[in-house]
Amino acid sequence: MGRETIDRDIHAAHEANPATTSDRIDRRLLGLAGVVLLGAVAALLDTTVISVALDHLGRAFGVPVSTVQLVSTAYLLAMALVIPLTGWCAERFGTRDTWLCVLSLFLAGSLLCASAWSAESLIAFRVVQGLGAGMILPLTQIILAQAAGPRRFGRIMALVAVPGNLVPVVGPVLGGLVLHHLHWRWIFLINAPVCVLAIGLAWRGLPAGPARGRQPLDALNLDVLGLALLSPAVVAIVYGLSRAGQRSRFTAVDVVAPVLVGLVLLAVFVVHARRARTTPVIDVRLFRHRSFAASAVLMFLSGAALYGPLLLLPLYYQRARGLDPLTTGLALAPQGIGTALALAVVGPLTDRIGARPLVAIGALATAAGTLAYAQLPSHPDDAVLAMSLLLRGAGLGAVGVPAMAAAYHRLPRAAIPRATSATNVVQRLGASLGTAVVAVILQRQIEDRAAAGGSPDVLTHAFASTFWWTIGFAVLILPLALLLPAGAGPGRSTAGFRRAARRRPG
Repeated sequence: MGRETIDRDIHAAHEANPATTSDRIDRRLLGLAGVVLLGAVAALLDTTVISVALDHLGRAFGVPVSTVQLVSTAYLLAMALVIPLTGWCAERFGTRDTWLCVLSLFLAGSLLCASAWSAESLIAFRVVQGLGAGMILPLTQIILAQAAGPRRFGRIMALVAVPGNLVPVVGPVLGGLVLHHLHWRWIFLINAPVCVLAIGLAWRGLPAGPARGRQPLDALNLDVLGLALLSPAVVAIVYGLSRAGQRSRFTAVDVVAPVLVGLVLLAVFVVHARRARTTPVIDVRLFRHRSFAASAVLMFLSGAALYGPLLLLPLYYQRARGLDPLTTGLALAPQGIGTALALAVVGPLTDRIGARPLVAIGALATAAGTLAYAQLPSHPDDAVLAMSLLLRGAGLGAVGVPAMAAAYHRLPRAAIPRATSATNVVQRLGASLGTAVVAVILQRQIEDRAAAGGSPDVLTHAFASTFWWTIGFAVLILPLALLLPAGAGPGRSTAGFRRAARRRPG
């Protein structure tokens, strides 16, 4: 697909949808953002609140940690299973109907989880919940990216990033409060009112969006073979990496086998997608665009850079510092504040100067904000750690928003649903890898130092060594930033659209 073709497609899409041609974030777009972000908050809250409740759930049901971990793993696997379907469902049924369906499924799963009578029933109900949650965040991006158009990508992606970056930090605090004052069932019930409100607002205010209509079954144009290859591939890789985190090693058979199976299925899918006559469930041809390919790799690394420390930081405060879940959540709050401060400025800056300089600055800030934790044996002051988390949060915000916006740079509007599915799959894999890597390295560090007759600071030294790996994830982002667009997106001026219009016949 040449540049002129892309310009022409974007021009045609914006003629068909003139609401997206304005530079201004108007009231209509803000209202739409509020409706869909409400649903995104519900799904993300559930993912993060549960992180501080697993030990409590294990005691409540009288099961070991190895069993109760499946409460989290089953949810993540179900999410990974449906992400590749998101783009097709949005195109086939329209974004509004798909949104209402997945929110309702997530709400039903939440209520079922709150009524669980055993660990086995809770794990089964978490699968139902995850099937709904898997599409919520990708659909959020699709709806807002299509509504915003290229001129407002950066600013609207900043809105999308708000729940994605803040909720993982706020969630543990909220989870600690719930467990301190209420029954564990409220861990799943707290998002029910949010879901009900989100469904009601979406029913009244969410535009239907384009849909292909109700074709017969043989005209659905669903890449069934691609789905049969990709979904099991993602699930197998995520499962294998989650087992690595639980086993504390990558060489176990139940780690290596599913990861290898997943990689083989993924390779077969890529071959199939390149040759498919119909549009594949994830169009690998999008990776021919340099900015999209670079953005996808950045999303992978940012997933590792965010979710790896999300495991590491609470463990440090709880195990090495002896803090309770509520105090731990409060100690992590500066990271959320830093992200909020960054999101206030990086969206408009992305529209003005492009993604490249912001991602580079954000990567450096993320690495610098983690350095104090890599010096833990020196016992840095609490104020130093808080300021480091503030800087780290700002860096993550400065990376995430421009990277998401760059994924849509010069893509035709019709390609947005499948581009969103692809980046979400990549980010999910990066998050799984980052979590597994830090879990394995931390456990190995603890075992090696204890076997060597280490000092009483064994835990602190082990955490310090592991934090260096998370710094490495951030540093790897720097060279990829050079492949992102250097300037503002194509929508900063209508000159390109006018030139494309003059080239069109007639």
